[in-house]
Amino acid sequence: MHSTDPVTPTDPATAHRPDGATAPTGRWRAGRRPPSVLLVPAAVAAVFALLPLGYLAVRSLERGPAFAWDVVSDERTAQLLGRSLGLAAVVVSACLVLGVSLAWLTVRTDLPGARGWSVLVTLPLAVPSYVAAFAWLSAFPDLAGFTGSALALTLVSFPYVYLPVTAALRGTDPAQEEVARSLGHGPLMTFLRVTLPQLRPAAAGGAVLVALYVFSDFGAVSLMRYDTFTRGIYTSYRASFDRTPAAALSIVLVVMTIALVAAEARTRGRAGHARTGGGTARPAVPAPLGRWRAPALAWCAAVTGVAVLTPLATLGYWLAVGNSATWDPATLLDTAATTLGVAAAGAALTTLLALPVGVIAARYRGRTARLLEQSAYAGHALPGITVALSLVFFAVRYAEPIYQELPLLVCAYAVLFLPVAVAGTRAAVLQSPPVLEDVARSLGRSPLRVLREVTVPLAAPGVAAGAALTFVVCMKELPATLLLRPTGMDTLATRLWTETGTGSFAAAAPYAAALILLAAIPSYLLGRHRT
Repeated sequence: MHSTDPVTPTDPATAHRPDGATAPTGRWRAGRRPPSVLLVPAAVAAVFALLPLGYLAVRSLERGPAFAWDVVSDERTAQLLGRSLGLAAVVVSACLVLGVSLAWLTVRTDLPGARGWSVLVTLPLAVPSYVAAFAWLSAFPDLAGFTGSALALTLVSFPYVYLPVTAALRGTDPAQEEVARSLGHGPLMTFLRVTLPQLRPAAAGGAVLVALYVFSDFGAVSLMRYDTFTRGIYTSYRASFDRTPAAALSIVLVVMTIALVAAEARTRGRAGHARTGGGTARPAVPAPLGRWRAPALAWCAAVTGVAVLTPLATLGYWLAVGNSATWDPATLLDTAATTLGVAAAGAALTTLLALPVGVIAARYRGRTARLLEQSAYAGHALPGITVALSLVFFAVRYAEPIYQELPLLVCAYAVLFLPVAVAGTRAAVLQSPPVLEDVARSLGRSPLRVLREVTVPLAAPGVAAGAALTFVVCMKELPATLLLRPTGMDTLATRLWTETGTGSFAAAAPYAAALILLAAIPSYLLGRHRT
């Protein structure tokens, strides 16, 4: 919690302030303008993140509103819209069932090995959607299409519902459920009428994340050969030198995203279930499963088996049947090294841009701080393919030397994943005592020295964790990498996509396994950091 109380005259930081030094103003610098050393680089980061939206506005209207409307109102566009919405509806529904049921079993019941199950059901987050699609398609080729896409996307994205619902269950006061039971309601009615309404905000937030994930996914639907909006944009981009149709389709995707977020906010409204009165909530007593214990264990085993073990077993099979004739170890090592290098460069630039934005978001209030933080999140609402198209547009016109070169790809990673690093930096700065910065300022340190000698060292562990998470997501990114990578350069993701596109599953398996292995290392370090 951060107090908004002003600093009193007896504050030691003010009592010993030398003449001319800036007065400390408490934890939140409400109403104060951030110093230039933060404001200028933060503004650069915000402009950087807003580039895709500017591109879409300019490019979609380049041939006039009538042409853009013709593209948007085309029958094919409506068909893609229906396919994307239908796929999102099925995946979100399935994720809600899986996420809520598993959260309740692992948090509120006496399920044997609940802690272990809670770890296993979060593992699918480390598996890219296109790796899951590859695993299922190589084992069951008939799954191609809507069914395969829905299955692969559900199995990698249900933790987006499970995690927030789990947190909500742990923070909910169990007294209301106990009152309901004392009034004669059984466990099922208590869950439906008391527990479930309290979980609605968390479940809705997770459902939005899943829907956005489905809207922006390119790898899984491409491997499953199921046309959605992202695949339609990619096809339009590749099929013609005229980029206006692709931009117009991207506008539709952006509108869908905004409408979804707005609908979720409207549905959530002012819903809240805070505890009132004296005392604090105590931990809930686990509900006995009784004769439902075996079915509950079977449900957890089935979900983790399908979501985690089946893809791993499929990869193991293809690794066993493959040999040096189907894949080249030297090429694999070279591709892995390239992936690590590109991801490291993307994480470094993203963290550098996120640092001033995160510090301002944590330490200052006001319109400027809100605008900078919200601008940083602009690129995250767009699919990677749209961000890539925007950077191609600007590079060709204003920065041709970096077109189809590594710096442009690194810039795309920064636009896409800036919110990931901003969130980590903001959280880390919030956890560090602001009074130390106030003391440094009172001793005459400049804003730059305070940032370098106090703020950054205190927040370094959290900033590093954000950088590690950014590194992981950069390593898994596919659509922007496909469009922006330098000629002749491959990452593990693009190589996997190329091999599976020709049906060479044995050749693709080593790249998929290497991608999961490399992504697991920083994920494990992140887990240790949080512990």
